[in-house]
Amino acid sequence: MVNGQIENDALPHAHEGSDTSTHVPATVSEGGPVMDASSPTPHSVHIPANTIVLTFDDGPDPRWTPAVLEVLRRHHVPGTFFVVGSEAARYPWLLQDIRAAGSEVGLHTFTHPDLSTSSRMRVDRELTETQLVVNGATGESSYLIRPPFSSTAGAVDDLDLASFQLTESMGYMTVLSDVDSRDWQRPGVDAIVRNSTPPPGVGGVVLMHDAGGDRSQTVAALDRLIPTLQQQGFRFTTPTAALGLPPNNRPAPVADRVLGRTVLAAVGAAGAVVQVLTWALLVVGVLILLRLALMLVIAVRHKRLRHRRGFSWGPPVAEPASVIVPAYNESANIASTVRSLVASTHPVEVIVVDDGSTDGTADIVEALGLPGVRVLRQVNGGKASALNHGIAHARHELVVMIDGDTIFAPDTIARLVEPFADPTVGAVAGNAKVANRRGLIGRWQHIEYVMGFNVDRRVFDLGHCMPTIPGAVGAFRREILVAVGGVSEDTLAEDTDVTMAICRRGWWVVYQEHARAWTEAPASLGQLWRQRYRWSYGTMQSMWKHRHAVVERGAAGRFGRRGLAHLAIFQVLLPLLSPLIDVFLIYGLVFLDPWTTLALWGAVLAVQFVAAVIAFRLEREPMGVLWALPLQQIVYRQVMYAVLIRSTISALAGIRLGWQKLRRLGGLDTLLARNAAGTEPAEQAPPAPGSVVEDPEPLTEGAVLQRR
Repeated sequence: MVNGQIENDALPHAHEGSDTSTHVPATVSEGGPVMDASSPTPHSVHIPANTIVLTFDDGPDPRWTPAVLEVLRRHHVPGTFFVVGSEAARYPWLLQDIRAAGSEVGLHTFTHPDLSTSSRMRVDRELTETQLVVNGATGESSYLIRPPFSSTAGAVDDLDLASFQLTESMGYMTVLSDVDSRDWQRPGVDAIVRNSTPPPGVGGVVLMHDAGGDRSQTVAALDRLIPTLQQQGFRFTTPTAALGLPPNNRPAPVADRVLGRTVLAAVGAAGAVVQVLTWALLVVGVLILLRLALMLVIAVRHKRLRHRRGFSWGPPVAEPASVIVPAYNESANIASTVRSLVASTHPVEVIVVDDGSTDGTADIVEALGLPGVRVLRQVNGGKASALNHGIAHARHELVVMIDGDTIFAPDTIARLVEPFADPTVGAVAGNAKVANRRGLIGRWQHIEYVMGFNVDRRVFDLGHCMPTIPGAVGAFRREILVAVGGVSEDTLAEDTDVTMAICRRGWWVVYQEHARAWTEAPASLGQLWRQRYRWSYGTMQSMWKHRHAVVERGAAGRFGRRGLAHLAIFQVLLPLLSPLIDVFLIYGLVFLDPWTTLALWGAVLAVQFVAAVIAFRLEREPMGVLWALPLQQIVYRQVMYAVLIRSTISALAGIRLGWQKLRRLGGLDTLLARNAAGTEPAEQAPPAPGSVVEDPEPLTEGAVLQRR
């Protein structure tokens, strides 16, 4: 707020002038530029004959104020500088230079408002804050003011006069002008000299400016004006000396000086903070945009490589797979999940590990009576424990691990195990999709899955540094799971932890976009918070656990310096700084030009929209949902920031979290059918296993369900 007020460039327009003047006495309107509004009959005073008072408004300015002072020093004349408090607070040393040169400092308000239309409280604040800046910078006070947008005595109207009387009651004296150089128009040096020259033998207060734009003409005109008028017999002085008034700049009370220095220190600190944040925002913005562009380029390359004519992982994989379903209170969806697995075109055994459910999850599965389905019961021990229990009882070397709220298409497992034809592939990440995407929160997560998670997996695949296989759909070689000690219980992100362990062993973890699975995403902000808090915290735990990979050699080092470094920079560090974007958006709307601010924000949003279009085309997803993207930036992104901040604090504090089971709404097959019947998410299904990938034929999610 301090720096916002300092930087405020929004100057109100002056009110209409003399048309409303009905009570301004002739003693004011026909008088001089120095007002005495405290007496019963207000009047104004002329500057004595052959006397010139040079005044400068709107400064100080680090370029032009020193240039003006240099001309004044060279000709041994004083000036009176009516300073804007916000500028003086930024350049307090210039006030010291003004006083050291023998010139005076007056007040021109803090933010340059029209005092005649301002409330008493606003007027008092404007002058008090400017006075404090002068106190802190020079150790002196000033009682001379020049109201912004003021002119000559003849232009004073009722509102002006009332404001003069108000400031007089506060202990200030108003100084207007009667000779306007019009230097703000930059009419040329000759014109400025001509405009600044009073009639022969007449005194006057000359209005010039030492800030507010290019003042080179003012400086050049001043250098000619002073010697010319001196040769004509004019003397140069200050308003107070010309009228025999007490000195304008007098020592301020100690308390005011201390308070003034405190204000200057606060302003300096605020300016420094804003400068640092501005550079940080610039760096963050550039890195985010560069990353976005680079990720999309690599993701497109991944798509082309996987879809090029003749691409094949190797001979078809016919080996059966063991599908492990850890389930804790999954009664809402477990029947749909198991049915979708049994309907697989690939031979499977299904192992449902009931982790101490209290809602009859295991009973539901047993009641289905489906062939090839086993139920294992255990005391509640967490997801990792349930997965390890299932791995220990798996009969096949290919192990698929999924969540208990996930629906597979009939060919998902066949697609998922295809890459195992390559002996260097140790695990496969499938394509997790949001099933309940018709609500706003569901749409936001759907956009995030397509733009974020799946684009990232394409990039990590090509970089051989995949950090996470989604818990909803992933496949592993059993021997590798045994080699890494199974699914670790050290972290909350067991899927990330085990994936990192596999990468460090030198195995290639790939992304299979055609192995689609639909999962029920959190349906409320509260559930979303709990889920993402666990994910974020667990990812940090996994990064810390595998941190030594950064300095290791071979495949482990490649994963550490690519995967872990990417996570640290782009999923922890930069997101922690990303709220600066929103802070500066609000700052710009309040203190800067709101239209320019909105235009810049719109440009960033446009870049994200283009990126979203590319990502959705890669996934062959309908783009109608992208209308929710702007709202995602306003609400959803802030929730993710808060989650990351809290997760970081929890990680630093070493807080332990539980599994944090989400409440399921159920009816996944109903959700998919509803989506397929509406405008979304009708998708393109992959070609049959083992065929050449060229142009997949369309297949809606509803059709997937019908084929079961």
